[in-house]
Amino acid sequence: MAEREDVYFTSGPDRISAWLYRPAGSGPSPLLVMAHGLGAVRTMRLDAYAERFRAAGYACLVFDYRNFGDSEGEPRQLLDIGMQLADWTAAVAYARTIEGIDQSRIGLWGTSFGGGHVITTAARVPGIAAVVAQCPFTDGVASVRAINPVTVARLTALALRDVVGALSGRPPVLVPTVGKPGEVAVMTAPDAYDGYLELVPEGVELRNEIAARIALRVLTYRPGRLAAKVRCPILFCVCETDSVAPAGPTLRYAAKAPRGEVKVYPEGHFAIYVNDAFERAVADQIAFLDQHLKAC
Repeated sequence: MAEREDVYFTSGPDRISAWLYRPAGSGPSPLLVMAHGLGAVRTMRLDAYAERFRAAGYACLVFDYRNFGDSEGEPRQLLDIGMQLADWTAAVAYARTIEGIDQSRIGLWGTSFGGGHVITTAARVPGIAAVVAQCPFTDGVASVRAINPVTVARLTALALRDVVGALSGRPPVLVPTVGKPGEVAVMTAPDAYDGYLELVPEGVELRNEIAARIALRVLTYRPGRLAAKVRCPILFCVCETDSVAPAGPTLRYAAKAPRGEVKVYPEGHFAIYVNDAFERAVADQIAFLDQHLKAC
């Protein structure tokens, strides 16, 4: 059996593209449903995580959101929070139909904006066995406060233009997902531009753009508030110097999760994906999963 295969499932009217990793051995396997953060796609190092989890005995279903990457959906590069949460629900439903998967041992793994989505999904979808939320976006207010006010004002103006245009049927007003300090982009922290681009494989073209209207939506998205309703074990992997998803609010929300666990890393938001920080985070995540997902 192939270690990784291309699979597809439906969310709304669209086909979602995913990778399915299967571990060696026989018998029903635990499975992690996995997806990325804001504007990011699975080729941006989610394969590195999935390969480690597969080697540790876990199947992985790694998908691209609608409107992004290899998945269908129009208009392209439109991030709709409700649609992305529906994609998570559809992915879990599909995972439960895969042959050779133990339906009682399905977990969620999300990072950055996806780290917020897994908190929301675990609070709403019954039967999730365990959750890993890496450098999770937990509070839109805190994240917006971390952005230069001038940049916020300029993004807001573009977002309003995008929303008005959408009402008239015009294509989205696109802005860079990540830029350098002083530029107009959704993420402009000093470590954002180089850190984000470091996740893109050599030779792969990244669409560094996203519909501007997300700048209005992100302020009211506070998935950390649902941590108290997550009844399964959940691991929060928190970066101390996180410039995108500030650590303080995340730690406060994590403390309210009934079965929450926390690992803190002396890195920024983008450093956790690579090099030694990646190795430490993955080791902690596998130890957590071995305790709560493999043995449950």
